[in-house]
Amino acid sequence: MVYDIVIIGGGPAGLTAGIYVKRAMLNAVLLEKMGIGGQIIVTDKVENFPGFLEISGADLAAKFEEQARKFGLEMKGMAEVDSIEDKGNIKIIKTTEGDIETKSVIIASGTTPKRLGAKGEVELTGRGVSYCATCDGFFFKEKEVVVIGGGDSAITEAIYLTKMAKKVTVVHRRNELRAEKINQEHAFSNPKISFIWDSVLEEIVGKNVVEKVVLKNLKTNVTSEVKTDGVFIYVGLIPNTKFADVKKDERGFIIANAKMETSVKGIFVAGDCRVTPLRQITTAVGDGAIAAVSAERYLEEL
Repeated sequence: MVYDIVIIGGGPAGLTAGIYVKRAMLNAVLLEKMGIGGQIIVTDKVENFPGFLEISGADLAAKFEEQARKFGLEMKGMAEVDSIEDKGNIKIIKTTEGDIETKSVIIASGTTPKRLGAKGEVELTGRGVSYCATCDGFFFKEKEVVVIGGGDSAITEAIYLTKMAKKVTVVHRRNELRAEKINQEHAFSNPKISFIWDSVLEEIVGKNVVEKVVLKNLKTNVTSEVKTDGVFIYVGLIPNTKFADVKKDERGFIIANAKMETSVKGIFVAGDCRVTPLRQITTAVGDGAIAAVSAERYLEEL
């Protein structure tokens, strides 16, 4: 069978695209190697998605999935995409569970948290080093943790960790945060959160579990040690785009125009894995809708 559209990725962008293509009565399938919902399923609280004053990421993802299934979107889990072969009007998607033929593709594969590359980071991952407070925060009840980063992910996760941890120390390489002002206000007013400015993580130390971190002040070059039970790292994102042979920027994010068209005809992109000035649920949803409509028009022209 040849699909009209294959959607790669089951986050907000992919699910929105799925809703739109099924409303257009197209034959489509969504591939997701992890869990439907993408990164929002590990987001504790969402306050900036229109229509919901406050909702957990998992609940919002469930609503996306329910709506997509209502329109009959086929979803395949655990299939990892290795490559996409462009055969003109037909694309062959090579996956770990076999080949899939389709007339068009929407890449909505999202991103993965970036590793910092500090000494001890790899060895102690899962032993006190984490990239997901919602996943692992429970293990640090009444303990002290360090959060590395100053963006929205770092600050919202630091706030979440105060529900369990006794103390949260945010380490940032600059002297001011990059997070949204409202998130900064929440963090600054939380008595459990303290800040170490102008500093970077040099080393994570521990025999079997995290015991302390070594920090370096970028202005004075002085190193210091901070005892801690855990380290949560939020220093950027890596796009999940290795399988896509399309034009990308130097970091691997896919370049597209306003119609979400990539450099290969018939392949579209949506969400966090593309070059975009903002990576939010709302922008991912908008991308997914545009990509779906563009793909529909592309199919009409075939």
